[in-house]
Amino acid sequence: MADSASDVTLLLQEYGSGDRGALDRLIPILYTELRQLARHCVGGRDSGSAQPTSLVHEAWLRLAGRNASPVDGRHHFYGLAATVMRQILVDRARARLRLKRGGGGTPVTFDEALMAPDAAPEQVVELDDALQALHSMDPRKAKIVELRYFGGLSVEETAEVMELSTATVGREMRLARAWLLTQLAG
Repeated sequence: MADSASDVTLLLQEYGSGDRGALDRLIPILYTELRQLARHCVGGRDSGSAQPTSLVHEAWLRLAGRNASPVDGRHHFYGLAATVMRQILVDRARARLRLKRGGGGTPVTFDEALMAPDAAPEQVVELDDALQALHSMDPRKAKIVELRYFGGLSVEETAEVMELSTATVGREMRLARAWLLTQLAG
């Protein structure tokens, strides 16, 4: 079984080339790291509707079911996994909202809404809407936010995935955060 970073990269390349079995060989290698990513996405704790284990499993099913496309290494894969996990959390929040059918929402700040397990569904959806708006204006800033906050990547890792300098990532993140704060306060 593969266990080095180069083996993971090779398996990711095989998956990107259409080898669906490569994805199955990756799960035992990456499971622990994906669970840590999921724990980060749900605010560091297990909760009833967003336990890291269930989030990893659902994300894995979505990743396995998507059309294979090139994945440029481990960090790119984690960025993709973070995107899928964020989508799952937003889908769950929207489902809870449909069940709830309204109710007075409370104002939310950017830091409070970061997909915390105890965040109100309205907050999760409001943050997702703001990220979608940011993405329509500036996809690069939205991707940086996603990688940093939802993917748990460091500035250096984000810079590597995005093929940018760390200074650019830091600057773009500050601008994106300020824009999001304005949108969420709005």
